[in-house]
Amino acid sequence: MMELKIQLIPTGEIILPPGKNGENFCHNCKVVASDGVRAMMESALTARDRVGVQDFVLLENYTSEAAFIENLRKRFKENLIYTYIGSVLVSVNPYKDLEIYTKNHMERYRGVNFYEVSPHIYAVADNSYRSMRTEGKDQCILISGESGAGKTEASKKILQYYAITCPASEQVQTVKDRLLQSNPVLEAFGNAKTLRNDNSSRFGKYMDIQFDFKGAPVGGHIINYLLEKSRVVHQNHGERNFHIFYQLIEGGEEDLLRRLGLERSPLQYQYLVKGNCPKVSSINDRSDWKVVRKALTVIGFNEDEVEELLNIIASVLHLGNVQYGGEEGSACITSDTQIKYLARLLGVNGSVLTEALTHKKIIAKGEELMSPLNLEQASSARDALSKAVYGRTFTWLVNKINASLAYTDDSHKHYSVIGLLDIYGFEVFQHNSFEQFCINYCNEKLQQLFIELTLKSEQEEYEAEGITWEPVQYFNNKIICDLVEEKFKGIISILDEECLRPGDASDFTFLEKLEDTVGGHPHFVTHKLADGKTRKVMGREEFRLLHYAGEVNYNVNGFLDKNNDLLFRNLKEVMVMSENNILTQCFDREELSDKKRPDTAATQFKASLAKLMEILMSKEPSYVRCIKPNDSKQAGRFDEVLIRHQVKYLGLMENLRVRRAGFAYRRRYEVFLQRYKSLCPDTWPNWQGKLADGVSTLVKHLGYKPEEYKLGRSKIFIRFPKTLFATEDALETRKHSLATKLQAGWKGYSQKSLFVGLKVSIAVQAWWRGILAKRRAQRRRQAANTIRRFVKGFIYRHKERCPENEYFLDYVRYSFLMNLRRNLPKNVLDKSWPTPPAALKEASEHLRKLCMQNMVWSYCKKISPEWKHQMEQKMIASELFKDKKDNYPQSVPKLFVSTRLNGEDINPKVLQALGSEKMKYAVPVTKYDRKGYKPRPRQLLLTGSSAIIAEEGKLKQRIDYGALKVTVVEFDHVIETLTKIAICAEKINNININQGSIKFTVGQGKEGIIDFTPGSELLVAKAKNGHLSVTAPRLNSR
Repeated sequence: MMELKIQLIPTGEIILPPGKNGENFCHNCKVVASDGVRAMMESALTARDRVGVQDFVLLENYTSEAAFIENLRKRFKENLIYTYIGSVLVSVNPYKDLEIYTKNHMERYRGVNFYEVSPHIYAVADNSYRSMRTEGKDQCILISGESGAGKTEASKKILQYYAITCPASEQVQTVKDRLLQSNPVLEAFGNAKTLRNDNSSRFGKYMDIQFDFKGAPVGGHIINYLLEKSRVVHQNHGERNFHIFYQLIEGGEEDLLRRLGLERSPLQYQYLVKGNCPKVSSINDRSDWKVVRKALTVIGFNEDEVEELLNIIASVLHLGNVQYGGEEGSACITSDTQIKYLARLLGVNGSVLTEALTHKKIIAKGEELMSPLNLEQASSARDALSKAVYGRTFTWLVNKINASLAYTDDSHKHYSVIGLLDIYGFEVFQHNSFEQFCINYCNEKLQQLFIELTLKSEQEEYEAEGITWEPVQYFNNKIICDLVEEKFKGIISILDEECLRPGDASDFTFLEKLEDTVGGHPHFVTHKLADGKTRKVMGREEFRLLHYAGEVNYNVNGFLDKNNDLLFRNLKEVMVMSENNILTQCFDREELSDKKRPDTAATQFKASLAKLMEILMSKEPSYVRCIKPNDSKQAGRFDEVLIRHQVKYLGLMENLRVRRAGFAYRRRYEVFLQRYKSLCPDTWPNWQGKLADGVSTLVKHLGYKPEEYKLGRSKIFIRFPKTLFATEDALETRKHSLATKLQAGWKGYSQKSLFVGLKVSIAVQAWWRGILAKRRAQRRRQAANTIRRFVKGFIYRHKERCPENEYFLDYVRYSFLMNLRRNLPKNVLDKSWPTPPAALKEASEHLRKLCMQNMVWSYCKKISPEWKHQMEQKMIASELFKDKKDNYPQSVPKLFVSTRLNGEDINPKVLQALGSEKMKYAVPVTKYDRKGYKPRPRQLLLTGSSAIIAEEGKLKQRIDYGALKVTVVEFDHVIETLTKIAICAEKINNININQGSIKFTVGQGKEGIIDFTPGSELLVAKAKNGHLSVTAPRLNSR
């Protein structure tokens, strides 16, 4: 039976696993790879009551904020953190790791159409990449959301997707590494721990990723916006300064800290203690330091640049520790220690720096005057220098990264671009200041752009499909943008005018000027202009703007100072004279000669925002809206109040309303028809005509009303989600009947195939059984013939060879030869030999002789000269002593030696007396006098011509072998010694062996007798009868 398995993966996607051979087949499904079949997005609609819909456009009650949030809740509960609003991706931070960012997931989204897969950040990244490649138009992805919503992580995931899935070479890999490694560097210098997020980006970032004609990333460019420089000198309770300060202190080597004049504790530095939060459990500053140092190397920083960069970071900490004292109206620095460190780290003159931190230069009528600063002014000057140094260094750092990412290949100057905008979302705090004003102004501009581009893309699609465009009513926030940025009348212009005008300008005069100029604007309110109810919730120093996302109260305290962002001239002069190469690039000498007042912070931000809008308008946009589910960063917790607040400020309901103003659902004809063709008999199982006609036939059969749908040139547009839901439910019902028919057809087919297979197998079995029977009969015939021939041969075995006995005789010969082969003699002493049959006796004898000759020849071939000589001596000993001397058998296994005396045992005088005669054998002996048999120790030496008896240094007796004389001697190794004498004297047959008594001539006709008697031990002595008595053991191996 065929089994269909369904698997729901963490992205909410339905996967149909492949069969045993990797084949995939499923009606209404799209084959994507050998890893399974991915069901289309509509498949998830059947589970919408449990997991919600994957696209908010399909919400029936799309105007209800409660329905919107409930759909988010359902998906969040199922760990489905991504949802679409048309082409906009809504992402909810899960605050935990989900297994949906692996390489397999990247491959699953690679090259797949946007709506064929479940919502994911990879789908947005891949869709932008494919649009860039196929349409040749630059793309951009806009990521927004409040702090902690996951904007930075989303941009990282997009970069990782491109790094893994795009084509690569060695050069491209370097660019990929630098793109990825720019993140930890920018996070270290531009991110900080806030109340809402432990890794909050305190600047906006736009990154261009440049691709060559092959689609490989070959370069990049980063633009930063509105770094929160005030964080350098002040942090709210529970927040921290930028990460790099803590990383340097916690992770820096001891030698480095000693050289920078820093201590290991952050509590020693005024700029790091104001938030009272030096440690964060989720941040490991020591390991992050190692990551940053490695990233700086990968990006292309040399050691000198790193050293100068760290000198600047350390100098900011030392600046914060500069303390002032002195009388009122004239501040002075109370400690020289910090000035010494600053002079060395910044490469400036210490006394000049001290004067610049306590005085300001005033130019009046062409004359320069030095005016002392009071304590408050001096502290402000110190903080302004710290912010300026850090802010400009951050800009230099971004430019340095851009230089390392620059595309330098002149051969292909044209490249395509995908931009990533990671920028702060709409911010509303209990206390909102100048920074929130700029951030929310930025979001107003982005919302304006978003609505314009969304409507534009909708209108273009309608026109391309030939469908009449119906104007959409929506809130145009241009009125708010004009309120902020309009020339001469806008809030920024009024703020700049107040900053530049002579006289005592203050934050309150700025507020009064706003009331006078824009007080009648419908989106502007102050305490003075408000009604009684509003005055109760507004302070006198606040003004309220009615943004597209809601009302925000801004406190004007600090607006002028933050907008001016001025640095005293003499402080600039000190920085210009710095020997630090980075600072000389950050503080241009032309600033001192430029008489024009620099643009204010708001004007600079307005200009950079206008350039950003131009960049985004020139590209095809995609959107990612990030939402944080709770303020406590807990996984699984869904704070409805907080999320409603973000849905409102992100403008998601407005976005959904614009998207739903036309048609909720649209699909290409081939996709729609392929999925729903089974619902109409005319289109099932296949439609042979035009696709448009097939879809028209299908929707008529389904009973679609004219107002529910429109047919374009290549797509069908469905206005209401309920129409799609009804169609999907009908398909779900239809699947059961289709499954029944498929099962019946499959069962019939399988049983028929089984029956055909059985018939074939029966025929094969019959044929094979016949083959086996023939083989058995043939073997039986062969066996009977063999037995018959054998019996007949046995009967005629004694007769001459004839046809009747030739088989038997051949078999007997063969059996004997095989038996002989297995039982050949193993050595020359082995006399065994198998008994041959009568016909082979003569041949057997010849074979035995040949075998013996071969073994003897092999044995002799293996004998060495030394062993041959030994055997020859043993043969002579055998002839002399075998069966004649009792102890001969015991001597056989003992080898003869060449001599029993070494050169050092023989007196040199004896050797000298021998002259040229070569000594062949020497043995110690005991000589007995013929008169009295007195024993005397001597040495017996055998040469080629004589036997010599020596005593110490004298030759006592030389006996020629030709005339041997009687000499009575006793020695060990009798058999060996006598054999040696017989060989040397060549008198093998002249040795007599007597077991009883020996008579010998003493001289002058006298005879001597030696008597041999057995005993327990050897004893030689003269007996009473005058004989020489020798008592010896019966068996002696000597």
